[in-house]
Amino acid sequence: MTSGQNRTSRDYFFQFLMTNYMNVMISRGRRTLVLFSLLCLLGSHLRAQEKDTEVVIVWNERNQNGSVEISNGRLKSITIPKEKGKTKENRFTLTGDPARLFLKIADTTGEWGPEPTIVHIKTEANAFSFFLRDVSGAYPIFIPQYGVAVLPKGDERSYSEIKNDIANRKTFTKLEKIQIEQETSFNATTGQNRNMTAPTWLGISRDMRIFEVSKSTPDASIGEANIISPKLSSSALRLEATNNTPVNYLYTLGRGVGVQSNLTRRLEQGVLPILNSTLADDDVVYHSTVFATLEVSRINELKGTDFLVADQHSAGHMFTEEQLESLKVRKPAALNTTEETVLLFRSKIINKGDVPRYAWFKTPRPGTGWWQNINYSYDYKNGYSLYGEDQVFCVSRLNGTPLPNEEIAILLQPGEEAIVEFYLPHRPISLERAAKLQSLDFDDKLIEAKSFWLRKLEKAAKIKVPEKRINEMIQAGLLHLDLITFGNEPHSTLAPNIGVYSPIGTESSPIIQYYASVGWTEQARRSLNYFLEKQHENGFIQNFGGYMVETGAALWSIGEYFRYTRDRQWVLEVKDKLIKSCNYLIDWRNRNKKQELIGKGYGMIDGKVADPEDHFHQFMLNGYAYLGLSRVAELLKEIDPAEHTRLTEEADTWKNDIQQSLYTTMSLSPVVPLGNGTWSPTCPPWTEGSGLRALYLKREKFWSHGTFTAPDALLGPLYLVFCEVIDPRSVEARMMLEYHSELFFQGNSAFSQPYYSRHNWLQAKLGMVKPFLNTYYNTVSAHADRETYTFWEHMYRVSPHKTHEEAWFLMETRWMLYMEEGDTLNLLKTIPRAWMEDGKEIQLDGVKSYFGNVVFSAKSEVNKGFIEASVECSEERKPATVSIRLPHPENKRPSKVAGGVYDPEKETITIENFSGSAQIRLDF
Repeated sequence: MTSGQNRTSRDYFFQFLMTNYMNVMISRGRRTLVLFSLLCLLGSHLRAQEKDTEVVIVWNERNQNGSVEISNGRLKSITIPKEKGKTKENRFTLTGDPARLFLKIADTTGEWGPEPTIVHIKTEANAFSFFLRDVSGAYPIFIPQYGVAVLPKGDERSYSEIKNDIANRKTFTKLEKIQIEQETSFNATTGQNRNMTAPTWLGISRDMRIFEVSKSTPDASIGEANIISPKLSSSALRLEATNNTPVNYLYTLGRGVGVQSNLTRRLEQGVLPILNSTLADDDVVYHSTVFATLEVSRINELKGTDFLVADQHSAGHMFTEEQLESLKVRKPAALNTTEETVLLFRSKIINKGDVPRYAWFKTPRPGTGWWQNINYSYDYKNGYSLYGEDQVFCVSRLNGTPLPNEEIAILLQPGEEAIVEFYLPHRPISLERAAKLQSLDFDDKLIEAKSFWLRKLEKAAKIKVPEKRINEMIQAGLLHLDLITFGNEPHSTLAPNIGVYSPIGTESSPIIQYYASVGWTEQARRSLNYFLEKQHENGFIQNFGGYMVETGAALWSIGEYFRYTRDRQWVLEVKDKLIKSCNYLIDWRNRNKKQELIGKGYGMIDGKVADPEDHFHQFMLNGYAYLGLSRVAELLKEIDPAEHTRLTEEADTWKNDIQQSLYTTMSLSPVVPLGNGTWSPTCPPWTEGSGLRALYLKREKFWSHGTFTAPDALLGPLYLVFCEVIDPRSVEARMMLEYHSELFFQGNSAFSQPYYSRHNWLQAKLGMVKPFLNTYYNTVSAHADRETYTFWEHMYRVSPHKTHEEAWFLMETRWMLYMEEGDTLNLLKTIPRAWMEDGKEIQLDGVKSYFGNVVFSAKSEVNKGFIEASVECSEERKPATVSIRLPHPENKRPSKVAGGVYDPEKETITIENFSGSAQIRLDF
């Protein structure tokens, strides 16, 4: 039993005694009062004795100076063995060996739950804190990074004895276990991970008139049939004909929803936003294709939707009064278009049996279920589905002629084929326009759509990896981002939407940066203009849901764009806006330079960073603000040296203030156990926190978004590493990674919205190949639709087509393939070993980096005994050093290396004084 449980049992015992003696006292008179009083005093004394807890702090090194403070308890005494040091009140100095400190603590709280007793050991270096209830002889608190351990009274082991005892257990942290195990893969993760089937969004890019298509299978939790939902960005389309309720259309093929999940889907060529599906209904097979196009014009003539109007139709948007006034002018022209986007559907139905078989088809009707009564009609002579007399919402055909009934059974002879089609405009059109729509040639429009999307890919860098699924996801992902990046063509501002939501400075950042990485620099710049166009008069950037983190994050993305492009002309155009946002951040920071905040948020801005209303001095908020300020200072170096100097000094001071608050906060946050028997210091997500929020040190509740872990893991201090406040190779960064892995990850992937966690970047930066791949494959296999590659926002299937998540997957892939560090370009730093099996090849052609354009190839010929690679960086700002990891699929080391210096531990060849091109060969 725990000490808390012992106390509770004794309390019950004394309560029993007092209750019984009270009855005796009443019945026997005054003499009993003396005995009763003595018993009460004895009970109080024993309870007080029970609350005194004694622990021993053991250091590996002498000469420790500091103090002891107690939260939710009282330091009763602090002692040191004779001639080993001295104490005064709560302070101590240890000079002897062994360095042992004995504490007696009273008025303790040891039960599970909030407000526990916490002991704070405030030494000059490596201060730490621990829950008193965690002290155990069996599992002592042991912090090797600090050279200290905590033991219960009577445990006389030395530091080295504790260290040896723990090592002899041979237990491992989760990260250590990953290092021991085989390298993971996509296929290795699918059996244990959830399969997240998602709706598909179809559109024409830039235009907010899109269609959401949901499949009907038992595992999709969609309903009884396929559903098409026309949307304006993420807003439901509403019509008077449907009583201003969201417009949905139901259609189906085959006999219905049965016991088998017999539908498979695939994007055209595996990558284009053209959805193909195959439904096998016993002998009858339905091969269907659906995509979006324009009603009249060729798709490459698209005009798009004004970015501000699209923004208004996206979830979470925020506008200033001036922007609302601007919308009044922009909106009519954007909504009153002369033609609709149209969803084209065709199914080739084939009887593959040996006898005649029936096929069934139902063309779209309003609603999501058979029971919904929405007034409409079907004109079988023309194949029109109508609201009223002149509002055609669908045109349907069978083998090229009007479909004779809304629902139909078709008897097919063995090998016979029938073709059903429907063309569904985004909004109903007139009978006159419907007649023209009926004449559209499906094949012609399909070829047109394929060419349109392929041309977009041709304008992007070529990335080829030897894993088909990942290869397809790289291309499909770019088009998924583009599909909902809204704005007028050809040169206006773009809104880089993140799924159903308006752009956010943080969540749109990987979208914009990936555009720049693959050479879509114009799209990146136009997307960045969104944040500058919507900048508030005072320089504040805020577009979504009250988030206060966007200013710094948007400035960071602008800085990243400049690193890729060196677009000096654009920076000159927007310089005043950049400085205005920097000054806003500096003024905000100055308001927080208060003496009472020293070590607890001094000089750090306060506010919320996500949905939860946590208005604190958050590390994520300040990390992004520092990073944005630092990047703007960097890009102004040659453009405005005076501002460069001013902003650099301000950023450096801000960084120092964040670090000081981090160290203080970490010292006060209780340590937690790791899988290898050691314990790790921790850090709350904000300076006001007294420990990890998920451990409930206070009486509060904050479960949200499907997890207890969001504040600590998804919005917490790991952002300080990502935002360059804390060095990735520091002790603090490693400790954060360790305890996050132990407490907050499953399959080395975070809960609920895993792409918010920045341990993926840290693992890539440190070259932690197996942990990185564990995160990479576990996350993508569970988070994205395995057939169409569409990402959800959360693991509990909310918010489809989430391009923030998809863009981070793409950026993870970029880090795996190439990643900058100082003046070094790292290539293939965390690729799977399987990618270097015989005959496999990796190619990068035209990707953009901090060093400009990169062309790279690596090919494995291990059956012939070698692996070859070449790299070219043609611009003047080429890297000083190139490092290329070329892992042999069987862990072999080369017998001969040409082209650089080989590191066998990292399986990496380094080219110093890189001239701009190099050829590498490893012979085995």
